[in-house]
Amino acid sequence: MGYGHSDLVRPHIVEPVTLKILVAGGFGVGKTTLVGAVSEIRPLRTEEILTEAGRPVDDIAGVESKTTTTVAMDFGRITLREDLVLYLFGTPGQDRFWFLWDELATGALGAVVLADTRRLEDCFAAIDYFERRDIAFTVAVNCFEGADRYPEDSVRDALDLDPGTPVVLCDARERESAKHVLISVVEHAMLASARG
Repeated sequence: MGYGHSDLVRPHIVEPVTLKILVAGGFGVGKTTLVGAVSEIRPLRTEEILTEAGRPVDDIAGVESKTTTTVAMDFGRITLREDLVLYLFGTPGQDRFWFLWDELATGALGAVVLADTRRLEDCFAAIDYFERRDIAFTVAVNCFEGADRYPEDSVRDALDLDPGTPVVLCDARERESAKHVLISVVEHAMLASARG
């Protein structure tokens, strides 16, 4: 029995490039929400209920309705293209969990720093962290209901960012908006890598 040419042709299988992206920012800014909105798998969450014992160390001013907090990380995955998969690692927002950041940052291509204009100072520590480690990042302003909206350049000036650092407005609850943020991070990180 003979084989025709079509029997010998194997389908082209694309091995995707996988990239690690961190999602960081202050307490209650929407990191878990963003990872959950965009992940194509059920996200891994390490959330615990906020308790009265944590009140002295967890400042919930501005996020009084928050009932849980991430204590290790959130994990999700999104395929941006057939050949590009992002692994998302949401960092904990409170200072007492920062010892985890160095481990989570290992091998990261870039990061999202989520910001809330009502508590903009809460993202300074994350910005400093990525600047000191030369990890490319995009600042994503999560547009909460009732929060004042400012132009991207005003946010850039308020955070004293380098002119090349992207600032985007987003709604962390919406998949397409979160996806736009991630694309911005990947593009910025690839450009920074090519320059470096």
